[in-house]
Amino acid sequence: MQKTADIKTVFFETQADTEAFARRIANALMAHESDIEQNGFNFRLNGGLGAGKTTLTRALLRACGVSGRVRSPTFELVEDYEIGATLAFHHFDFYRFESAEEFDEAGFRELFGPGMVTACEWSEKAAPYLPQADLEISLRVQNLSREATLKAFTPLGRTILAEVCA
Repeated sequence: MQKTADIKTVFFETQADTEAFARRIANALMAHESDIEQNGFNFRLNGGLGAGKTTLTRALLRACGVSGRVRSPTFELVEDYEIGATLAFHHFDFYRFESAEEFDEAGFRELFGPGMVTACEWSEKAAPYLPQADLEISLRVQNLSREATLKAFTPLGRTILAEVCA
């Protein structure tokens, strides 16, 4: 069973706020690149359609130095990037899954682990096959702004959360 060590809530009034938040996440990830090389790091991105999951991930990838096209994985299921000096970043979207077994059948488990950062949208559609989340970000639309609730589930997740929300 996963234990929640800490919960924080932040608000994004503008696109610039989202980008600034993504930069804080990117800085924290890169500050712990050696830890991620050893253990990996798993994000869960929750929220309804249009909540901003892909927008946040795109801003995060840009902040990590990805300069090429950053595509939504809605139809491909996963898009792959390189970040930092040694890390792979896999952005998943399980929205189109009809059963959780599709995760195992697709061989996605090999894209989790040491040296890999994963960001999973619609992760509930791949449960219980997904490895444990380090940090969960739940996005909710509030008028023209967004509310993000962050939950840490691992020691590295708690460290990243503390640095991002300091």
